[in-house]
Amino acid sequence: MMTEGNESAGNTFVLLGFSEFPNLQALLFQVFLAIYTITVVGNLGMIVVIKINPKLHTPMYFFLGNLSFLDFCYSSVVTPKLLEILVVRDRTISFKGCMTQFFFACTFVIVEMFMLAVMAYDRFVAVCNPLLYTVVMSPKLCALLVAGTYTWGGLCSLTLTCSLLELSYCGHNVINHYRCEYSALLSVSCSDSHFSQMVAFIISTFSEVCSLLIILTSYVFIVVSITNMPSMGGLRKRAFSTCTSHLTAITIFHGDILLLYCVPNSKSSRLFIKVATVFYSIVIPVLKPLIYSLRNKDVKETVMKLIHTSFLSHSL
Repeated sequence: MMTEGNESAGNTFVLLGFSEFPNLQALLFQVFLAIYTITVVGNLGMIVVIKINPKLHTPMYFFLGNLSFLDFCYSSVVTPKLLEILVVRDRTISFKGCMTQFFFACTFVIVEMFMLAVMAYDRFVAVCNPLLYTVVMSPKLCALLVAGTYTWGGLCSLTLTCSLLELSYCGHNVINHYRCEYSALLSVSCSDSHFSQMVAFIISTFSEVCSLLIILTSYVFIVVSITNMPSMGGLRKRAFSTCTSHLTAITIFHGDILLLYCVPNSKSSRLFIKVATVFYSIVIPVLKPLIYSLRNKDVKETVMKLIHTSFLSHSL
C-alpha cells in the first residue's frame, strides 16, 4: 500500500474552491484578503502588546500569546492558497504541497483545541486558588503545558498525514474544497480508505472529547467557586469577567467544529461544509484578538499607547 501511495507523489490536485460562484470570485478575494490582513495585524499585534507590557507577563497572557501565534500560523497556512485560486485559472496544488498544508493545518487546529483547554485550567487555578496561583502556574509548568499541546498536535497530525500517504490517488484528482481537507482527500482516493477514516474518527473524537472534558470540568469548579464568593465589592463580577472572553472563544471555536461533526459528508452538504470551514479557519482567527482586547483594560491601554507613540513619531 505504501508503494501505491508513493507513486501518487508526482500527482497534482485541483482545488475547486468556490468556483460554483464565478461572478463572486473578485469580491470573495477582496473580502478574504481584508480578513487575512486584519488577522495578521491583530494576532501579531496581540503578541507584541503582551511582550512589551510587564503587566501582561502572567501565565494567562503567556497562553494567550501562544493562541494568537496559532491563529496567525493556521490562517497563514490556509488563506494564501485560497486567495491564489480565487484569481488564477490554474488551481492546482502539488501532492507534496497538499500534504504539507494538511499537516500544518491539522497540527494548529489540534494544538489550539488543547490550548483552549489549558487556558480553562489556568482560569480554574486563578479563580479557585488565587493565593496559590503564581506557585501552581509556575513558568516551568506553563512551558510544559504548551510543549505538551504542540507535541500532541504534531503527533496526531503526523498520524493522520501518514494515513493519507498510505492511500493511492489516481484519475480525476479534483478536490471540491478550497484547501486540502481530510474528507475531501479521502473522496478522491482510489484505494480503500476505511482504515484512514477509522484513524481520523478515533483521533478527532478523542481530542475533542478530552479537550471539552477539561474545559467543562474546569468551569464547573469555577462556577461553584464564584457562587460561593461574597457578592460584596464586586468580587463575583471580577472573577466572572476574567472568564468571559475565554468562554466566548471556546463557544465559537468548538461550536463550529461540533457543527461540522453533525453535517453528513454528502454532495448536497459540500457547500455548507466549505462555508463552515471558512468560518473556523479564516473568520475565527480574526475574532479572537477582538474578543480578548475589547474586554481587557491593560491590553486596550497598551494598544492606545502604541497608537499614540506611532502617531507622534510620524508627526515629528
